[in-house]
Amino acid sequence: MSDEIRIGIVGYGNLGRGVEKAISQTSDMELVAIFTRRPPDQIQTTGNLVSAANIDHYQSDIDVMILCGGSSTDLPEQGPLYATQFNTVDSFDFHARIPAYFAKIDQAAKGGGNLSLISTGWDPGLFSLARLLFASVLPAGKTYTFWGKGVSQGHSVAIRRIPGVRHAVQYTVPVPDTIDKIRQGMTPALTPREEHLRICYVVAEPQADLAQIESTIKTMPGYFADFDTTVHFITEEEFANNHTGMPHGGFVIRTGTTGDGHQQQTEFRLTLESNPEFTGSVLTAYARAVYRMRQAGETGARTVFDIPLGYLSHEPPAELRKHLL
Repeated sequence: MSDEIRIGIVGYGNLGRGVEKAISQTSDMELVAIFTRRPPDQIQTTGNLVSAANIDHYQSDIDVMILCGGSSTDLPEQGPLYATQFNTVDSFDFHARIPAYFAKIDQAAKGGGNLSLISTGWDPGLFSLARLLFASVLPAGKTYTFWGKGVSQGHSVAIRRIPGVRHAVQYTVPVPDTIDKIRQGMTPALTPREEHLRICYVVAEPQADLAQIESTIKTMPGYFADFDTTVHFITEEEFANNHTGMPHGGFVIRTGTTGDGHQQQTEFRLTLESNPEFTGSVLTAYARAVYRMRQAGETGARTVFDIPLGYLSHEPPAELRKHLL
């Protein structure tokens, strides 16, 4: 009998493919099946594609199910449903809704006798750990989180829905002057406009009203109206050559004082060439932790705050103490 952790993936978009690649780099995991709502025969992969309608047939075959759906509509429905059937890991990222989502998952997972980790990835996820660690070590201080330079998928979709737009991508970029001030030890109160820039690259349809498109973008509430936004109209060729990747990243900075007023600063930073592949790697590592904790009898919902970091590694504790401590 194999000792490998048996993994299932729900959803085969960018994140699902990232998880698939991450599993291929592990020595202790086996990808059992990829579950999709699309017709499996229309998808190219070497993995075992299964219709999501048949997912309940795999309850005895999968140790941890990694949920790769979106946070807006997929996970609020799928998370509680699958938590009753499987141990799960997801990347629910609506920060304000995490407490309510946690409560639903906790009830569902306990009802099914399973363990479910929610809201992991890099933010929420690794950045959450950095914020907790830094605030605990420097209680007298202030924490700042910045994202980018990176592609914001939600904002890009919002632009693409504007009439006359053929292709579009939006990059979130930290304001350089603000970063300089914080790294010098200042602790300003910031507005959204002082924290991030919005840089948009748009391929318009022929005969489209470019001025109208730009105005619609810059005044869009909830997305661009509260930020300094620049719109660049480019050719389809330039878009294909320079703007089809999915880079991202960012950093968490905390400035504080200790003892007799000595200034201290901590920083955690990520620079990602592929956001979905990195996020998929985080989900995969945490699936290992969920498996181990479930083997120990734990059930219910968890966040990254509840997971010992040593559980993420395939190495035994003695090796971690020897090489990493």
